[in-house]
Amino acid sequence: MDKARAKLTAAEDWLAQGKYFDEIASRCYYAAFHAAQAMLATEGLTANTHQGIVSLFGLHFAKTGKVNPRLGRYLNNLKDDRESGDYDLYSGLDKSDAENAVREAREFLVEAERYLQPFLSSPAS
Repeated sequence: MDKARAKLTAAEDWLAQGKYFDEIASRCYYAAFHAAQAMLATEGLTANTHQGIVSLFGLHFAKTGKVNPRLGRYLNNLKDDRESGDYDLYSGLDKSDAENAVREAREFLVEAERYLQPFLSSPAS
């Protein structure tokens, strides 16, 4: 989760500066991606691809009700924006898209931390 928070912080900093919208989308996706990986690990699940992470998260968390289903949509949206920003000659991502990405990533991390709390807490003595 430290890695996820660091990615989100970078995105928030760039958004405050009003620049690097493609990079904001990328950092937001990776924030959610790392959080999703941590959550999947609690179920003993891993994937070799980004789409695999998105699919497993949807199947084991969003569709089961372990988390709000909108988090599955957020992870997919963030992945799509990251791919557009990273690979398209002209991504078209603007400030509004970046603001939305930060909002979705922030909400994703809040929910991930809530879910992971029992796994991160040390047992009572």
